[in-house]
Parts: sequence; C-alpha cells; structure tokens
Amino acid sequence: MVDAHGRYVASGSLRIWTERVGDPGLPAVLMVMGSAAQGVSCPDALIDRLVERGVQVIRFDHRDTGRSSIVDFDVHPYTIGDMARDCLAVLDGYGLDSAHVAGASLGGMISQWLGVHAPERVRSLTVMSSSLMGHDPSRVWARARAGEPADPDDLPPPTSSYLAHLAAELPPGVESDVALFRVFNGPVRPFDEPAARAMLELALSRATAPAAAANHHRAVWMPDPGLLTPLSSITAPTAIVHGDQDPFYPLGHGEALAAAIPGAVLHVVPGMGHVLTSPGLPEEIADLIQL
Repeated sequence: MVDAHGRYVASGSLRIWTERVGDPGLPAVLMVMGSAAQGVSCPDALIDRLVERGVQVIRFDHRDTGRSSIVDFDVHPYTIGDMARDCLAVLDGYGLDSAHVAGASLGGMISQWLGVHAPERVRSLTVMSSSLMGHDPSRVWARARAGEPADPDDLPPPTSSYLAHLAAELPPGVESDVALFRVFNGPVRPFDEPAARAMLELALSRATAPAAAANHHRAVWMPDPGLLTPLSSITAPTAIVHGDQDPFYPLGHGEALAAAIPGAVLHVVPGMGHVLTSPGLPEEIADLIQL
C-alpha cells in the first residue's frame, strides 16, 4: 500500500519528503519519527493497521535525513521547535487543518511541542518511547557514565546495555546500526534482525547525506524557550505508550509524561524496548495510538 515515490512539501526554504497512505478524505495521522530517523523507519505494518482503523497516514523525512533538505547546522542551527514547524508545514502541504499526531522518541518531544504551541492543529496526541520535552538529561548521563548512583529526583538513566554499546564505539554503518537496534529492542521480545537490517539498508540507500542526521543530537541541546512551557497546557486527548524494557528512556520517563499531561492515559507495553523491531509489535502499537 505504500507509495515509495512520495511527494515534497516546503518548510520555509527546505524541502521535506513526505508520503501519504490511505484515503485522503479520512482523518489524518501524522507519524513523527525519532532522532536521525527517516520516515521509512515507521513500519509499514503499523501504517497498514492504522489505515484499517479508518485513517490516512502521513510519514516524512525530518530535515537532515533521507530525501529531505540538508542543513549546514554551523551556519543555520535549528531547534526542536524548528523541527516541529516542519511538521506544521507537512500538514499545510496536504491542506490539513489538523491531524492526530503520533511521535516516537525525539518525535515524541516534537509532538509535545505541537500539543503545547499549536493545539488547534492536534486532534489527539500519542507520545511513544519518549521523555518530557524540556528534560535536561546531562546530569543523569554524567552520573551514569561515571558509575555513580542516580539521584532519586532524577528521571532514570539509560541502561547499562545501552551505555556499553556507546562505549564500544563501533564504526558507523549498517552493522553498527543493527547492533544499536538489537540493544534498543530490549532483552525480552524477539529481535527481528532481518526486518531491522532491511529497513536500515533502505534508509542508508535513500539518504542524501547520512552523516547529517547527527545534527538532530545537536538540535536537542540548542536553547529553545518553547520547550519550557508546562505540559499541563496540552488539551488534546493524549496517550503515552512506553515499553517496560526501554533501554534509552526507561519506564520512569513515560510515567513522568503521563503525570505531566492532564488526562493522559499511560499504556505500558510488556517487553517492549525503544524500537518496533519485534514481530507483531508494530500492529500492537498501532492499536494504542489515540484517535
């Protein structure tokens, strides 16, 4: 069902690659993927299940990924808020006044920004495998890397398995990415390595400048006053979807999100890690997306 050609929309001077699946006359779900992730990282099985639920689905390549525009970050640094404005440009490009917004990891923070600053564009909000958009993890990471105990008031640090993967400093490429996704998958549910490898190889083959995706990590650290607005101002119906085996954002992050957003419903997914690389998991998560 997926049209591999897609279409481009304008976000200021940038061109954002997008793809729509489903009936254009139905309500839309905008899928917002994570840091350095292209639209194709959103599994086709998840999209197809959403279409079966009676919506159209739009996925896209963030700036600096896939077929979207590449930015000289040193000359034109950008923030999470700027990436959120790309999402609004995607909606504008399809003539959509609003959409159900579902974001994963960094995409979940971008989605929170939309819920706070563009509430009229957000029919519902689903935040998956993410953390509070204004959370500064620097102190937590420093303690974890030094082997120091966590502060009880901090959100939990990444797991030792993820920190060990970082310490291994594998050379960039598909093999390194597969190894990362194996860690991200978590130890409980089976890891569908062939499917993960196929997606990662596809992403590499369609990336204009693969190294540019690292700019997303820089964007996360850019000062952005919009990230400091309280999440209590979100009015859209909200679902928080979080795995109890997430090695990057352990479950405490999802619990904090659910506590911060009025009326948010927390769905804890047993055995899920940080990615959707276990058989049947994309369909399971599609059924939890707030519509």
